[in-house]
Amino acid sequence: MAIQKSEPSVGGVQSFRLPDVGEGLVEAELLTWYVKPGDEIEVNQMICEIETAKAVVELPSPFAGTVRELLAEEGQTVEVGAVIITVDDGTGGGSPAEGAPSEKAPAEEEREKPLVGYGERAASTQRRPRRRPAPSGPASAPAPEPEPKAAEPVRPSTPAEETGPGPVPAPERPLAKPPVRKLARDLGVDLASVTPTGEGGVVTREDVRSAAEAAQAPAAQAAPEPEAAPRTDRAARERRIPVKGVRKHTAAAMVNSAFTAPHVTEFLQVDVTRTMKAVARLRERPDFADVRVSPLLLVAKALLMAVRRHPEINASWDGDNQEIVVKDYVNLGIAAATERGLVVPNIKDADAMALPELSAALKRLTETAREGKTSPADMSGGTITVTNVGVFGVDAGTPIINPGEAAILAFGQIRDMPWVHKGELKIRKVTTLSLSFDHRLVDGELGSKVLRDVGAALEDPELTALAWG
Repeated sequence: MAIQKSEPSVGGVQSFRLPDVGEGLVEAELLTWYVKPGDEIEVNQMICEIETAKAVVELPSPFAGTVRELLAEEGQTVEVGAVIITVDDGTGGGSPAEGAPSEKAPAEEEREKPLVGYGERAASTQRRPRRRPAPSGPASAPAPEPEPKAAEPVRPSTPAEETGPGPVPAPERPLAKPPVRKLARDLGVDLASVTPTGEGGVVTREDVRSAAEAAQAPAAQAAPEPEAAPRTDRAARERRIPVKGVRKHTAAAMVNSAFTAPHVTEFLQVDVTRTMKAVARLRERPDFADVRVSPLLLVAKALLMAVRRHPEINASWDGDNQEIVVKDYVNLGIAAATERGLVVPNIKDADAMALPELSAALKRLTETAREGKTSPADMSGGTITVTNVGVFGVDAGTPIINPGEAAILAFGQIRDMPWVHKGELKIRKVTTLSLSFDHRLVDGELGSKVLRDVGAALEDPELTALAWG
């Protein structure tokens, strides 16, 4: 993963900006910091975990040194290019020696060191009292000198006495980072009333939440809600989930696909009794001992065989050049439901894999996706996708095409159903296949042939494997 270079060192302090770890991403959510201020780190040591619009990735440090500041909080959304951490690489000259004259310019001396996120703040200065102009006009005359008075005891003067009466200084702004200020606004908490517990008197998130809870407790005790009265506050019975990261990207991609590509969906019920028997036999083979053989494996293999017979289904639409781009390779996408939303990583060159190799790749892909560790590279470049909705107890659906592809196959649950087999009514294992395709480059004939061939491969997997290779 390419990491953006740090800013030029200033006094030995390196600034690391959030890099674009995907393809044109503009922001990411910082999930976890692995380091804290004062830690010693090495080059390529993982310092944090972020969630982009495509995946969760870890960021390595491009330099070594001592962590100085963390400029983003866990859970905060950060724009690409923003500084998230500073590191002292040990090459700075240190602070000036005691008693040495300062090299700062006067303008710099009048500014205090800023708190992170607030910019520079002018230091407090004192002004001389203004001179009152002498009265003008012909009647004006020099005022007589006052008679000398007896000496009074001398006492030190205070700055207020030197400058004279003036405006009352504004109260100092509570110290808090921008995300904490936003949290306080959302909860209706006045930061000036919060007791800070952070280092240097900084208000933390926990301080704001504690203040909000303390304010709500007396109000709840003072006006208890009648037990028999119905609850009319809908907001109290609603949960709001921020749309960001993978979920945000998925939502945008699905809307773009649904309203850009004209979708057509066809359905086919298939007797998969022989496929289920083949799955059971494969699980007993030594070369499949370390992988989990599932019906999805044979559905994926059936789709790959259909693509080999009808390569035009494995294509994309190039609107800029008004061309259909047919791919001579298959990067097979597998839709996976995760805690962060739906992701569609793909197996590169799946068409060139033998069944045991495809099974191992499918296992690695799904496990990595569920752990939230899918890389951006695994999420890009897909050519055709299969999604297993049967694991949720669903018979069929109308899947939305993954952007940049021409088709997606949905595989429904396998059920015991009455079926005419060899002229007799029997109970067989039956599933429903749904194929959605982009009608700009896939017409009804091509889509129907692909769906028919997938069904045939699942009805008799051994015969189709021998006939189609």
